[in-house]
Amino acid sequence: MSVNAGSDKLTNASQPSPDLTVLLAAPRGFCAGVDRAIKIVELALEKFGAPVYVRHEIVHNRYVVDSLRSKGAIFVEDLDEIPDTAQPVIFSAHGVAKSVPEAAKHRNMFVLDATCPLVFKVHFEAVRHHEAGLQVLLIGHAGHPEVIGTMGQLPDGAVHLIETVADVDAFKPDDPEKLAFTTQTTLSVDDTAEIAARLKQRFPAIIGPHKEDICYATTNRQAAVKEIAPQCDLVLVVGAPNSSNSLRLVEVAQKAGCPVGRLVQRAADIPWDAVVEGGTIGVTAGASAPEVLVDEIIEALSSRYQANVKVVTTAEENVAFNIPRALRDNSPAA
Repeated sequence: MSVNAGSDKLTNASQPSPDLTVLLAAPRGFCAGVDRAIKIVELALEKFGAPVYVRHEIVHNRYVVDSLRSKGAIFVEDLDEIPDTAQPVIFSAHGVAKSVPEAAKHRNMFVLDATCPLVFKVHFEAVRHHEAGLQVLLIGHAGHPEVIGTMGQLPDGAVHLIETVADVDAFKPDDPEKLAFTTQTTLSVDDTAEIAARLKQRFPAIIGPHKEDICYATTNRQAAVKEIAPQCDLVLVVGAPNSSNSLRLVEVAQKAGCPVGRLVQRAADIPWDAVVEGGTIGVTAGASAPEVLVDEIIEALSSRYQANVKVVTTAEENVAFNIPRALRDNSPAA
């Protein structure tokens, strides 16, 4: 939107607002793993009181983390930051290396593991392949907590990280007949398919996941963005800069034909100069972004434009994961 258009509305109430079409992607926002992780922290606070310690951000969203912090959650990056305590210690949805629960057990910590069950599935696959005598490759992004956690299931050097097709071409296996690969759950579906195809081309005997490792929520949110992106002048993805699945949605939007894709954390981040009067904006949210932030974006757009909001649904989701036994109503408090 131009500066003049915004100023006109503020100074001349009689002048109608410019039209704007908003395509609201569905599914969007919280996935079952994120919903479960947040619920674990909230229930732990209700049942055991504050403080509750959380290793790493429970999910990658500042709004969520700040909200839980205000209720009594204390976020740390290492168990060494936690004093000796009987209070709950919660592992984030991204999963942790095997050494972390071992260290917690050594200190007799009361652990509640909020690792997404779909991440656990990847951990299990990596261990199973290693125990079968296969060299394990992990498609993922270096430094991401989920990748650190998955690689940490096996001894140092036992997992080889693959980030690009070029990495596949440069890889020299110990034995091309004894290879397996798994993937981070929040990657670009198309990019990962390209890397997996190259792996299978170079190493026909390689064993892949029985079922896709990229989670259903990542896949569904990318499909929804692909549906709306070609119709949009701008796609706004509500999410955090350290959220892998949110960053992938921006990339997917641009590759699907939208000229501009932007990651925004709050309404204050909307790039108004990229909004086209009379045009079309797509709005979605990463799997760790709460719907309240989407509502905030829509309200901000509606405050400057005559916004016609249309929901574009490409899939229905009804997945739910169980919470730990220690948090269920009939379980005694510690």
